[in-house]
Amino acid sequence: MIYVLYGIVSIICVYTARHYWFTLNRLFGFQRHPYIDIDTADWPPVTVLVAAHNEERVIANILSALMTVKYPGDKMLVVPVNDRSTDRTREIVDEFVKRFPGRIRPFHRVTGRGGKAAALKDAMEMVETEVILIFDADYIPGSGLIKQLTAPFFDPEVGGVMGRVVPMNCGANLLTRLLDLERSGGYQVDQQARMNLHLVPQHGGTVAGVRLSALREIGGWNDRTLTEDTDLTYRLLLHGWKTVYQNRSECYEEVPETWQVRIKQIMRWAKGHNQAMVTYGLQLLFGQHRATLRERLDGALLLGVYIMAPFTMLGWVLALTVFYQGVAPLHGVLAILGVTAYATVGNMAAFFEIAAAVRLDGNCKRIRLLPFLILGFTVSIFAVSWAAFSQVKDALTGAEFHWDKTERYRKAAS
Repeated sequence: MIYVLYGIVSIICVYTARHYWFTLNRLFGFQRHPYIDIDTADWPPVTVLVAAHNEERVIANILSALMTVKYPGDKMLVVPVNDRSTDRTREIVDEFVKRFPGRIRPFHRVTGRGGKAAALKDAMEMVETEVILIFDADYIPGSGLIKQLTAPFFDPEVGGVMGRVVPMNCGANLLTRLLDLERSGGYQVDQQARMNLHLVPQHGGTVAGVRLSALREIGGWNDRTLTEDTDLTYRLLLHGWKTVYQNRSECYEEVPETWQVRIKQIMRWAKGHNQAMVTYGLQLLFGQHRATLRERLDGALLLGVYIMAPFTMLGWVLALTVFYQGVAPLHGVLAILGVTAYATVGNMAAFFEIAAAVRLDGNCKRIRLLPFLILGFTVSIFAVSWAAFSQVKDALTGAEFHWDKTERYRKAAS
């Protein structure tokens, strides 16, 4: 039992060191933004896919924003992917089609497999351009964002691009403020550090882009996954395509305002991430492909981030058991301290990363909320552990995965 505990603490230490490495690189290392300053170019035609399922509250906002971006109007086609909506989404989309003829071409999906990836897969019949940009319906892009997300595709090795996600409703309550801190650490530090270090930036599935030829080469959208973005990240990597992260390309989203919605969201992310880990983990580490050694190692650690929650809980149980049984009590205490240290600077809460991100964002007053992140961490670790348990159970019983849509909070457009 104590050797299992040693193994868990060793893995925890690897993740802890990884986060320190990323944070120190972000604070003191060279920052790579190779495409962000491209403003004047012969811009290619782009198709913007807007994933929407029962989005009457938010769909008008993103369509209005897209109609005002600084991109040649004759080279940008917006395709709202209306996936089996039962509210006013279709009506609102069709109103925009009338207002902006030739610029919006809707895809109204009334049947088919559930989930965003399945809807995007079906909508590909509308796509004729090499550059495809993807947004969720609750996002609001700035006027220069389309150019910023398109610019990396001038590099023929780039298969995917990802921008930074910034919550717009962070002032709603304590939860949204905590999620704002987590997003800041994840994007401002974690993603940018992986970009700096030539590791594996993660394709986020929204505020993102993909090259059509790359998508076709890897077999299109995988409609049997809960997280099409993680799945896409690793298929692009295994086929030799680069994914670029653009930290200065910000887009604004709604984060969950209730713990119930947050728990469902993070459980879906965990299940989808674990799917990718099982599917691509061994192939990434030992398969024949063009990924570098550092990409293999970082990609494997990225795949394992959500499985660390049940590992940590197991570590807590084993450490307490060993300690109270009186078996090597000093080792038991050290193990407890090691796991506790992980709770503050490790994978999920990433306190050190978040503190650095707050400094980099120049909004240091938010640092006062840092102690409350232990609440978010505790909820997440139990939710993610339950997701892993239920995923194993579903695999044994053959149950189909269920897609939980994230609730929206804005008032519906009139």
